[in-house]
Amino acid sequence: MAPRANWKGFLRLSLVTCPVALYPATSESEKIGFNQLNRATGHRIKYLKVDADTGEEVPSEDIVKGYELDKGQYIEVTKEELEEVALESTRTIEIDEFVDKADIDPRYLIRPYYLRPDGKVGHDAFAVIRETIRKMDKVAIGRVVLTNREHIIALEPLNKGLVGTLLRYPYEVRSEQEYFDEIQDVKVTKDMLDLARHIVNQKAGRFEPEKFEDHYETALIDLINKKRAGKPIMPKERPAATNVVDLMEALRRSVGGAAAETKAPKKAAKKPKKAAAGQREMLMPIEGKKPKEGAAKKPSSRPQRKSA
Repeated sequence: MAPRANWKGFLRLSLVTCPVALYPATSESEKIGFNQLNRATGHRIKYLKVDADTGEEVPSEDIVKGYELDKGQYIEVTKEELEEVALESTRTIEIDEFVDKADIDPRYLIRPYYLRPDGKVGHDAFAVIRETIRKMDKVAIGRVVLTNREHIIALEPLNKGLVGTLLRYPYEVRSEQEYFDEIQDVKVTKDMLDLARHIVNQKAGRFEPEKFEDHYETALIDLINKKRAGKPIMPKERPAATNVVDLMEALRRSVGGAAAETKAPKKAAKKPKKAAAGQREMLMPIEGKKPKEGAAKKPSSRPQRKSA
C-alpha cells in the first residue's frame, strides 16, 4: 500500500490548475535501528522533557517555541502566531519559471518527492502540465509549504507522474572557497592523465542502483544474527595499508589491477529477490518452528535478512 501523502493541494501553471498529492520518494525505514538500553537492567531508556532549571517534567501543552535573543533571554512564539504568518503557497504549488536541468547546482538538491493527481479529477490538466515540461525539456520551479516552511521545488516528468525535488536556499549552501583556497596548484602530466583515463575506461559502466549493496547494513544484520544465535563475535583482520609514494607507479599498478579484474571470469549473478532496494531480505524463523526451505517467512518483531 502506498504511503500517506505528505501534502495535498493544487498544482498551478498560470490558469491551469489541478489537485495533486505529494509523496516521499525515498525511505530509510528498512535500515537497522537501535534503541538505547540500561546496561544493568536491559530496559529501554526513556527521554523526558524537563525544565532546565527546576528539573521538573513539563507537559506538552505547556511547551512553546522560543527564539533566543541573548543568553537565557527568549522571545516566545505561539503556534497560533506561526499560523498567522501568511504564505500564499500553503495549499498551491505555483510554477514560477522553467530552467534547464543542467543549471541546477547539485548542492541545492535536498530530497525527492512523487507528485500525482489527487482523486479522479484533474488528470487532464496534470497531463498538460507534465507533457509541457517534458516536451520543452525543462525543469519547472515552484514553491511548496511543508511543515510550515516554504520550500523551492523543482518538478520534472517521470513516467506518468512528476518528481519534485526540494531545493536549498542560497543562505543554506556554504561557499566552496573557504575549503578549496588552500588546495595547491599541481601540474598534471599527459602521461598521468592517459593512465587515469585508461583506468576510467576499464571501469566504465552504466548507473544501475540495483547493483549497489549497503555493506555496513549487511554487516549489522550479520552481527545481530550471530548474537541472536549465541555465536561468538570475532574481530576481523584489517587489510594492511599500502603506501605507494610514486604516483606514476600507483597509476600503472591500478591499470594492471583493473585489467586483471576485467579479465577474471565472473560467476553468474543470482537474480535478487524483491526486497528493499537490493538489500538483504529481513526474514526470521518463528521460534519453535522449522521454516520450509525457499519459502518466505513472516518477520518477527526483530527480523533478520537473508542474502539475496
